[in-house]
Amino acid sequence: MTDAQIGLIVATPIIIVFAVVLNRMDVLQRAGAMTAVVFSVAIAAVLFLNQ
Repeated sequence: MTDAQIGLIVATPIIIVFAVVLNRMDVLQRAGAMTAVVFSVAIAAVLFLNQ
């Protein structure tokens, strides 16, 4: 496993947690939080598989 893949594994859950926390603080609407989660997982998956 490369350093880039490890970074993706670490960074993606952090992005998801931030989106959930911002949603619970009413800073980010539910649609925005879901969009952030879906796109971060999709981007991480594509980059992880292309490494």
